[in-house]
Amino acid sequence: MNGQIACQSNCLRRVNCKLKLLFHLKSSGQLQIFNDQKTLILPDSYNIGWMATLDDNKLISEITIPGTHDALALHGGPLAKCQAWSLMDQLKAGIRYFDLRVSGEGLKIKHGIFDQNITFPEVQNTIKIFLSAYPTEIVLVRVKPVSSLKKKVPDLVENKINKAISWVDSSMPRIGQVRGKIVYVQKNNFKLGVPLTETDEKGDYRVTNVEKKMKKIREHLDRAKESLKNGSRSLFMSYSSGTGIGTIVGLLKWLTPKRVAEKINPLLYNYLQCASNENPKPYFGIIAMDFPGFDLIQMVIDPTTESETNNLETAL
Repeated sequence: MNGQIACQSNCLRRVNCKLKLLFHLKSSGQLQIFNDQKTLILPDSYNIGWMATLDDNKLISEITIPGTHDALALHGGPLAKCQAWSLMDQLKAGIRYFDLRVSGEGLKIKHGIFDQNITFPEVQNTIKIFLSAYPTEIVLVRVKPVSSLKKKVPDLVENKINKAISWVDSSMPRIGQVRGKIVYVQKNNFKLGVPLTETDEKGDYRVTNVEKKMKKIREHLDRAKESLKNGSRSLFMSYSSGTGIGTIVGLLKWLTPKRVAEKINPLLYNYLQCASNENPKPYFGIIAMDFPGFDLIQMVIDPTTESETNNLETAL
């Protein structure tokens, strides 16, 4: 216990210096933690198929998976937009969990009232093309029925699912069982796939204060980490996303999903780097983000990876 407290204390002492470093790197273009640019630029040496090195015997709940909340919310203006990259670009950048809001009106992907100009069958086909090119990878998909016809969505989706490349069983698969496949996760009235355990509670997505939001995110990730460390086989998911739109205070502060992500993403990056000092290989389940930058995604994938930030911190 004393060792853990000391480690946390050491981490806290580094926070100010590291955050200054992160913002310096971000402003100088050396580190991308938050991204609102449509064009994806990958390093020449980057390996898109990052899951190739994972142990086939591990359960998919025993790793950390970078994901996007409202994954295809690319349209609708500042109140609705949650991501900048297309589905294929998110896949190439390392995202492996997608939160889809699917309507019963032609299985269109929507965010609130805003049509996102893509349908569930088109999403499935894009993922299929990606998995054909990178067969070592696994893509997790959550279908959340929305709109007035949402009761029709589960049956409509089930009829469109390509069973040859899909895992729809409720048992937790091992990585080797589902390489090259879409793994569906179930929650509420969508009953296909692996059960999902969300750490968020009702209303946690509402943000009026960024510091309080980050405190909740830390608590959620700590809960997932400790549960998994103690032998839980649940597939945990935590959100770092949020919005203040819908609250008077959040509206006055103009805490749109983009504004929240711009402030939260560096804090999340720092949390993950700090956690890697407590445990050489922590894992948290799924982390669903808004506007993640390339370097934040890589930190989620492997917090122990040596990066330019680590090296510069040593120099400081």
